[in-house]
Amino acid sequence: MDRLKIAATHAAAAGLETWICPFTADLTGDALLALLAECADHGERLRREGSEVVLVTGSELSLMNKGFVPGETFLDRSKVLAERGPRLQELLAALPARMNELLARAVAVVRGRFGGKISYASLPFEGVDWTPFDYISTDAGYRYAPIAERFPELIRAFVNQGKAQGKPVVITEFGCATYKGAADAGPRGSEIIVWDEATATPLELNGEYLRDEAGQATCLRELLEIFEAEGVDTAFVHAFAGYVLPHRPDAPRKDLDLASSGVVKVLEDGTWEPKEAFSMLADHYGRRTSTGAGPSTTGAASATARPEISSSPAPRRGD
Repeated sequence: MDRLKIAATHAAAAGLETWICPFTADLTGDALLALLAECADHGERLRREGSEVVLVTGSELSLMNKGFVPGETFLDRSKVLAERGPRLQELLAALPARMNELLARAVAVVRGRFGGKISYASLPFEGVDWTPFDYISTDAGYRYAPIAERFPELIRAFVNQGKAQGKPVVITEFGCATYKGAADAGPRGSEIIVWDEATATPLELNGEYLRDEAGQATCLRELLEIFEAEGVDTAFVHAFAGYVLPHRPDAPRKDLDLASSGVVKVLEDGTWEPKEAFSMLADHYGRRTSTGAGPSTTGAASATARPEISSSPAPRRGD
């Protein structure tokens, strides 16, 4: 929580529109609500100081936290969702009602403390009721091989969902890992990591892969162009850095940064260097600002995706 407050405070001080989104793991519903109350208090302080603040009431709660999918850990729950058959269908059919019950409690907690706009970073199968939210948001902003040709159509349908409810839509997560072929893998780009399951520690890669920073940058640029063309309001790149996936250029199987979707590579000493994607993002939005085609700040859906980079405390292990 401290890191989230520090990041939000610095973003607000820099004059940025600040989105506060706690990415939680293995919490119960009550623990989540307590955390959201603290986020709402901090967001309201920043808002009263003159900053534009949006509060996101969690991210992928059904998968990342307890109480919706059987399992004590993320790995346990992921295995349940990977299964196919009647048991999974029954589980998913019952999930939206339980999900919306918790989200209704979360909205009540946040609205009671925070006067700004709110959203929730959802997964498609959660069946969120967007009525109490100001933005419709999804973490499913990834393009991958089986859906690549119809990806613009899927984004258009998402935007139309928002239009039907009079709400702007947000891609709260999109990205690409840094090895050749990662664009085809989409959200599963990090699955080339071999993990120590007992400690959730990344050990090495499961083979040798070619670094492809240009491919990562191209993928992100193409996705941004699609989001802008289809009318997405805001888009968050996942992620700024994969802090536990260091770059080790002299040891290909240990160069965990290849599996990272970070737009910078983290070195062994904790410092970082920009990847080509970092420069692409700076150039992309620099050109838009210099030509006056800057992002919308009205909250209405527009043809411009606001530039955002999200930071994540840990690498994703596949969605």
